[in-house]
This record gives sequence, structure tokens and C-alpha cells, in this order.
Amino acid sequence: MTGSDRLPPLPPDQWTAEQRRHAQEIIDGPRGALISPFVPMLRSPELMAHSQRMGEYLRYRSAIGLRLSELAILLVARHWTQQVEWAIHVPIALREGVRPETVTAIAHGQRPASMADDEAIVHEFCTELQERQEVSDATWERGIAAFGEQAVVDLVGVVGYYGYLAMLMNAARTPVPLSSVAPLQSLRRR
Repeated sequence: MTGSDRLPPLPPDQWTAEQRRHAQEIIDGPRGALISPFVPMLRSPELMAHSQRMGEYLRYRSAIGLRLSELAILLVARHWTQQVEWAIHVPIALREGVRPETVTAIAHGQRPASMADDEAIVHEFCTELQERQEVSDATWERGIAAFGEQAVVDLVGVVGYYGYLAMLMNAARTPVPLSSVAPLQSLRRR
């Protein structure tokens, strides 16, 4: 990402009552702070409020579970070359049990050589959805058989929500927080 932050943090003493109310919901929730994606979103406080509630469910309570959710988030971050989400979610994915070799392969835009069966289904599902804008019958059926309908719907929600955050932060040029995670390199697109 080049250029300066287009929507930098607003000083709290300049927040409107609506911004303050919705920001406080985020600060008081499991995130504990007004973190990167919500900094640019603060300009639209009602959108931010709805977004954070959806994100809180998808991040912490979705039917797909934390490990697979984090894998999906990494696939979305890679697809959009979204540095903030990558920096935040690589350590979480590793903590939740995604293997380092899997993370490295995703960073390079490659399919990991070996994954657990559930990870392979999530990888294929997310890849098809993002690259083809659809999911094949075979991949859909594998997802339903492995996870059930609610988890598959939640997986689509994870891809959509984190895609939205990626677009917002890429457009706003949201800076990457300090991280020991190597940044994503640009991949050539067809």
C-alpha cells in the first residue's frame, strides 16, 4: 500500500455523540479498543455499529469455529493483499492451530501442500468463491457434509465481511500496526 492514510484516527474529543456511543461499544466488547478496521469506519458510525456486531459474531462465535475462520480470514487477506488483516490474523491463526507451512503457502499465493481435510475444504471453498465468484457443486456438497448449512453460511459471511474490511482499509490506506509478521508481497493477477 502506497500513500498516506486517507482516514486517520479522529481525536476522541472531536467525536460526535453517535461516534462516541458506537466506538464505546467496540471498546467495551471483546476487541477492547477501536482497532484498525474501525478507525476509517468511524466516519459512518451507524455502519460501523452494524459492521462490528456482524464481525464480532463471525470472529468469535461463528459455527465454522475459530481455526477455520482464521484460515478463511488469511485467504481473504491474501486475495486482497490486505496488510492490516494479515498482520493481525497470522498470529491468531497460528495460535488456533493453522500450521506455519500453511500460512507461508497462502502468503505466496499457493495451495498448501498438506492440510487437514476440513482446512482443504475451507481453502477450496474460499478460493472458488473469491476467484470464480461461485462455489462448485462438489465443493458446496463437501462443505455441507463436513460442517452443516449454518457453518457454510457463516463461512460465506467470513469471506464477505473480511473482504469488505479489506476493501475499506485498502481504499483508505489504513496503516499496518506494528507486527513481526512479514508483509504480503503483491501477486500478479490475470
